[in-house]
Amino acid sequence: MIYCPNESIVEIENIREVTFMKKQLILDLIRYHVEGNNEEFRRTALEIVDGFRKSGDYDLAEFILALLSDVNTLTTQEAIPPYALSKLNFLTPVDTPRITLPLPNLISNDIDGIVHAVQRNIGVSRFLFEGKPGTGKTESAKLIARLLRRRLYEVSCSNLVDSRLGQTAKNIRALFDEIASVGATSFSIFLFDEIDSIALDRVNNNDIREMGRATSTIIKGLDQLPRDIVVIATTNLYEKFDKALSRRFDAVINFDRYSKDDLIEIANIFLDEELQKVKDLRKNKRLFNKILLNADGLPMPGNLKNIIRTSIAFSSIDNPSDYLRRIYLSLNGDKEPDPKDLKSEGFTLREIELLTNVSKSSLSRKLKE
Repeated sequence: MIYCPNESIVEIENIREVTFMKKQLILDLIRYHVEGNNEEFRRTALEIVDGFRKSGDYDLAEFILALLSDVNTLTTQEAIPPYALSKLNFLTPVDTPRITLPLPNLISNDIDGIVHAVQRNIGVSRFLFEGKPGTGKTESAKLIARLLRRRLYEVSCSNLVDSRLGQTAKNIRALFDEIASVGATSFSIFLFDEIDSIALDRVNNNDIREMGRATSTIIKGLDQLPRDIVVIATTNLYEKFDKALSRRFDAVINFDRYSKDDLIEIANIFLDEELQKVKDLRKNKRLFNKILLNADGLPMPGNLKNIIRTSIAFSSIDNPSDYLRRIYLSLNGDKEPDPKDLKSEGFTLREIELLTNVSKSSLSRKLKE
């Protein structure tokens, strides 16, 4: 069963939660101020800010954060004003548009769990997404940011790596300074996309010592970050991942949990989405699903979507079913289909005609030979 997250339900739940919490939080805030309990006053104030953010009132949330910074209620590290975007050397703001992101229930349940963990604000805030390319790791990070109404910043790994001895580790330390400063004065999520590119040596054994320093610096940076700062990392190479680094994450989510039925269901969602953009093509779900069922192995959703999209885009304007033939070829190594093989796989004469561009009369003769 494939699940597409219902963001509107999450938003309604957030609003109800904020309304319930506001009265008690304000009373607690006053009490902690009277008692001179700065630590609890700060924690409660940030919780109120989080409530305004969840209800969509970003301006008020940022205003309260600025006030807290001005009166030195935040710690020294948190009192640093947010970096202007022009001064960010290693972080890049990422757009999080609404897109169709069908996920198996196993993965979508973990995504829901991450959202709940961050909302509870109990220090469970480090998440590692592992799996093959095209499984939805990066898009899921964007979805989480959108569900939580947080800004998403991606680490620019290409700017971190430096050939000069020790410079990569120095850059990583500067990166975590940026994360701490931005995270202290705004509700954000920080994405290390393909973290293995800076934490592992994947090509050159001569760089093991330098990349070892980089990995150690990342571990130290994660250890020193406040636990209310949310970090998501992705990797395609979990089997080669540094064990000490993996232990720094509260949860490791496996994105390879797609069954063939899941992929077929997802492919149908993608096909419907793409066919809505092109009106002159003929929908043939029966043949489409036969192609998928008979494929030796289906690619992961990212690649599957690209195959469907490009097959539709490249298809002949004069042949409304040509995209199906192109999908078949893409899933079968661009090998021209043999009519006899297609017949043995259960394709009808009409379907074989569409997949081979050979007329029925010619096919009948070939199949009798």
